[in-house]
Amino acid sequence: MQLETQPVRYQTKQAMVYYTVRDAIMQCRLKPGQRIIAEEIAQQLKVSHIPVREALQQLQSEGLVENTPHIGATVAAISPQSVVEVFTLMEGLELVASRIVCQKINEAYLTQLEDLLRDMDEALAQEESERWADLNTRFHRTIARVTDMRMLQEMTKRVLDHWDRLRRYFFNSVLSTRLHKAQEEHHAIVAAIREKNQAKLEALVIAHNQAALAAYMYTMNQ
Repeated sequence: MQLETQPVRYQTKQAMVYYTVRDAIMQCRLKPGQRIIAEEIAQQLKVSHIPVREALQQLQSEGLVENTPHIGATVAAISPQSVVEVFTLMEGLELVASRIVCQKINEAYLTQLEDLLRDMDEALAQEESERWADLNTRFHRTIARVTDMRMLQEMTKRVLDHWDRLRRYFFNSVLSTRLHKAQEEHHAIVAAIREKNQAKLEALVIAHNQAALAAYMYTMNQ
């Protein structure tokens, strides 16, 4: 188990362990079901067992680490239920955002969304799927930011982090078949936002998340 620390100054050793292990889980360098050996983490990061234990407890509270009887800490599995949970929560958060976005949207935010769409179109044309995925995260977080609701933004970021883990795990089999269709849906979403058509926007948000969910579930069942 090789961990990669970031060139960031952390306030505590616990925070350093937490972000380092969390990043490895989200990037799928630590794979679902893989055992997490606290002693190895402590040795690699040159810390005691206490910050490692605290970090693993925090990751467990986020659903990223599980304690398995007779095995110990393992990276949380990606199950059909966890996939459903990600897209159900994302749909719910974006439906809430939709109602507010149609009231609060301004030209500055529309310009940001349209600029992101152009960058995403370019990434698709150049077959830069990793870049497209990063821009996709920014796109959805920008919509959440329009609401000016901090909790909604934080929850959206957290769910998108879990989506990022899913797409890395299923990368070749899902994104390769979903990218162009998903991008068409993004263009339709921005058009509805520009029109301030709440009913249309909500329908598009539901369809977008349900189509993504169906693609991941289809892959899991193969």
